[in-house]
Amino acid sequence: MRIGVPRESREGQRLVAATPATVAKLRKLGYDVVIEHDAGAAANFSDAAYVEAGATTAPTAEVWGSDVVVAVDAPDAGRLDLLKPGAVLVAQLFPGANPDAVQAYADRQVTAMALDAVPRISRAQALDTLSTMSNVSGYRAVIEAAAEFQGMFTGQVTAAGKTPPATVFVIGGGVAGLAAIGTASSLGADVRAFDVRPEAGEQIESMGATFVQAEAAQQEVSSDGYARELTADQEAATARMYAQETARADIVITTALVRGKAPRTITNEMIAAMKPGSVIVDLAASGGGNAEATVPGERAVTENGVVVLGYTDLPGRMPAQTSQLYGTNIVNLLTLLTPGKDGTLVLDLEDPVQRGMTVTRSGETLWPPPPVQVSAAPAADLGAGPTPAAQTAALAATAADAAAKAQLRRRRLTFGGALAAVLVILGLTYGPPSFLGHFTVFALSVVIGFYVISNVSHSLHTPLMAQTNAISGIILVGAMLQLGNANLAVTILAFVAATVASINIFGGFLVSRRMIAMFRKDA
Repeated sequence: MRIGVPRESREGQRLVAATPATVAKLRKLGYDVVIEHDAGAAANFSDAAYVEAGATTAPTAEVWGSDVVVAVDAPDAGRLDLLKPGAVLVAQLFPGANPDAVQAYADRQVTAMALDAVPRISRAQALDTLSTMSNVSGYRAVIEAAAEFQGMFTGQVTAAGKTPPATVFVIGGGVAGLAAIGTASSLGADVRAFDVRPEAGEQIESMGATFVQAEAAQQEVSSDGYARELTADQEAATARMYAQETARADIVITTALVRGKAPRTITNEMIAAMKPGSVIVDLAASGGGNAEATVPGERAVTENGVVVLGYTDLPGRMPAQTSQLYGTNIVNLLTLLTPGKDGTLVLDLEDPVQRGMTVTRSGETLWPPPPVQVSAAPAADLGAGPTPAAQTAALAATAADAAAKAQLRRRRLTFGGALAAVLVILGLTYGPPSFLGHFTVFALSVVIGFYVISNVSHSLHTPLMAQTNAISGIILVGAMLQLGNANLAVTILAFVAATVASINIFGGFLVSRRMIAMFRKDA
């Protein structure tokens, strides 16, 4: 089968659905690939690079007449007419917002697969272009904010005095929000963030931000991984919290979208209370904007000097890398759809991932798909499950089992602690005088080591591992000097120490090498 990669027709679109690197992977799946002339020019990919990767160039009509067409945006009416019946269209189609387009795909007998409709389950993450775009948007939002903000993100200490770090407030702990948090934190900013989903708090804190607690504004654990619309009481609670946080922030990044629509989170009154020179980056501008002053697609400045960025093309501002990520999503999808790696696409509608993405097939409209239960919350009772009494009994049995295991662990710890205390007392009582000094050093080393290592920042784990390798090297040298000692016990201990230290050294160097390689450009 032949895959066609067209040049995007939407004005300002710089992305392309395949790069030379992903073309090579599609070829390995057995497909022939044709590229429209200058399809990747806006992303700095030349036709020659595609040809070198194994693709061929072709005019517009031939590309859209391929067996499979992969694109970034949905085709307009003119290009839709170029699709042949039975063709497979893979793109961001947003079927929920475009019912007329869905009917057009069915009328053309096209199998339409929406990359924006990937079910939110673990094994489908590699296909999720929304996550890809959101990740890039979150990163780029901080870059745009840094360019507008008239100050440094990280605090500085100089001979002339010190400057505090910038304060960044992120609304939303989804993919875009977490990417923005990670980027702002890495630049040294003091980052605070909020999400109505309580389960997002741990993820926010893991990225280095402070999770703003507002219990009255938070929902229950979500059943599908997405936030829902807020109640009136929740809206009032979030409004109070947003007013406080935006007033103290230098930069505000909003990411709140509910099924493609942007709820109003930042009012003009809140913006009026912000400091002059502050920056708002509204990542929900495509859905109307979270901030009341947002102008989708444009940069606006309020009367009190607050810059409001409503750019909707943030992924396209990094076209080469975004296209590579987007193209990899498509490769992952086609790998799933090509089980034989023979260039033959096989669509399995029994697979919830493939079914969830399929909008139309053979003239039949399959949108919306059946719901897919994810692991974010327990499945709802569908009427055929156990009775409430049975559920209560099962929960009671589970709780009893957990309590019994916990009690057994406590008994083991108590027995082990008592045995260790007896051994220490015997050693101190009947051991030689030198034992007391050695044991004191050992005990202090354990206590100090625990508190030192437990307070080491995650960013210092690699140099800490290098330090422990050096310590293991000292142990190894000492152990080798004791090998062959006349005392058999000393020789055995030296052999064990040398073996363990060698394993620690070699393993430590291998892990350090892999961790450092993650940050090398040529890796």
